[in-house]
Amino acid sequence: MDSAESTTQAEDSSAVVPRPDPPAARSSPVTILGLDFVGLVFALFFFAWSLSPSLVPRDWIFQGIVTGITSATGYGVGLLLAFPVRRWVAPRFAWWRLRYRFELASEILVAVLAVSTVISTLLAAANWQRDVDLLMGMPPTAGAGYLRTGVIIVAIFALVLLIARGLRRAARALAETLSARLRLPLTVAHVLAPITVAAIVLIFIDKVLLAGGSDAARTVFAGQNNGTEHGVLQPIQPERSGSPASPAQWDTLGLQGRTFVAGGVGSSRLAQLNGAPAREPIRVYAGLASAPDLAARVRLVVEELDRTRAWDRKVLVVAGTTGTGWVNPAAAQSLELMYNGDSAIAALQYSFLPSWISFLVDRSAAQRAGAALIDGVRRQWAQLPVDHRPRLIVFGESLGSQSAESAFDSLPELRRSVDGALFVGPPNSNRLWREIEDRRDPGTHEVLPSYAGGLIVRFAAGKQDLDVPEQDAIRPGLDPWPEPRVLYLQHASDPVVWWNPNLLFTRPDWLTEPPGRDRTSAMRWYPLVTFWQVSADLARAQSPPSGHGHNYEDVLPYAWAAVAAPAGWTPADSDRVAAALTTIDAQR
Repeated sequence: MDSAESTTQAEDSSAVVPRPDPPAARSSPVTILGLDFVGLVFALFFFAWSLSPSLVPRDWIFQGIVTGITSATGYGVGLLLAFPVRRWVAPRFAWWRLRYRFELASEILVAVLAVSTVISTLLAAANWQRDVDLLMGMPPTAGAGYLRTGVIIVAIFALVLLIARGLRRAARALAETLSARLRLPLTVAHVLAPITVAAIVLIFIDKVLLAGGSDAARTVFAGQNNGTEHGVLQPIQPERSGSPASPAQWDTLGLQGRTFVAGGVGSSRLAQLNGAPAREPIRVYAGLASAPDLAARVRLVVEELDRTRAWDRKVLVVAGTTGTGWVNPAAAQSLELMYNGDSAIAALQYSFLPSWISFLVDRSAAQRAGAALIDGVRRQWAQLPVDHRPRLIVFGESLGSQSAESAFDSLPELRRSVDGALFVGPPNSNRLWREIEDRRDPGTHEVLPSYAGGLIVRFAAGKQDLDVPEQDAIRPGLDPWPEPRVLYLQHASDPVVWWNPNLLFTRPDWLTEPPGRDRTSAMRWYPLVTFWQVSADLARAQSPPSGHGHNYEDVLPYAWAAVAAPAGWTPADSDRVAAALTTIDAQR
């Protein structure tokens, strides 16, 4: 080979510089499992966030389900954010072509961090849950046992990931079919296919799962509504709906209606507990089957009030019911003990579905029922002489508070229309409650606010919040809380009160302020995660003991005393009623 030929070959070899091929795939803990690097990092963040404490205690199984779904959500968020960066942004930089040199080391590092993060966060979560347990007087969580949560988390994460990958494969197969059969450009096909699969999934969820689940729920709970709880017997007292003297027939009242009218203690037992002659308490109720429509059910309730001469009693309470038609027995019994039976309570049923299903399926049913019942009773009551009619009080707990609130357009109208109101554990979507919270006095906290200095409406979480001085310290001689009084009971740990869709992307005031008495200060807001945590808490809202979560039985006697106490009532009388209520519950 001469020098000219050598020179030519050298020039040819230097003229073309081939691009280096990516190195062969290496085995690492991440690639072996088929996990995306960025997705895994996001999953770990969501994993750790979801194990942080929320409003109510969670056992290891429930925590595993919550965290498994949350971690899978974080993995999906990571994939979604990484895709445009990898596709359009990162290739513009020279360092992107060198990423393979560091991929194995970075993935091994992430795998090691993942294992250590999982173990350390699970142990920390056990400590956080122990703190929440102690705040609520519950047995503390065992740290070592809480590690079992990891098994549930991995199983849920794998299941969600499997479903997601199945949908992705379906979208890819559909894209190839669209490109081959319809001769669409492959880029267009890969845009249309995921949209089509997503639409099919949404239609399946809406028309099959939700609609079918709703129909199934109606079937199941309709059957329950036709039943009667063990030990509940038809009343014989004419003062009760469902009795032989009542046009509201026993078998039409529904499960909760029958429990309500048959519940409580009679006049003889009240006389023993109070040490004075008592009257038979009046309880009237209309079930869904008691009359053909809402207007007819309201007329039936008013007729029952006429029949039982409820207008002659000292106090008349119109109660908004929850989704199933439930009225808290502790609330009813507390009032009847306070008035020694000289009372009447009226309620009606608008659904047989649990409150959370009623809230999702037809929230307006509760609102229409509450407004119609209160308006109907109030029209009859307003025709009576002022000095010859009972005190008219409205009451509602949980979704029942939203039902009762709906009768009034504003707080001034509420106070003009009735003699008092007690709302317990109000959902965050309650319109009046939300307006009052948003307009609370500057410097007061959302968890237990002050409004107009406490002159118009007050908020309480426990007995200690209900002490009302005899005189206003600033304006001597004036009532510090003039009637009619409006009171909201709400716990810092009640997810029914604090759940709101805005938790997805907005930190609420109650998580920027000092916590209430039974919420741990370790709770933090994280986008997406906190919404899912509080949503999961709804399922366990009544798992804590009374005085926490969505349980208010311990404070109800004192709340009634604050809103509608008889003349001459003292704090000692409230303690006596609370003790009597405990005795009745123990003997039940």
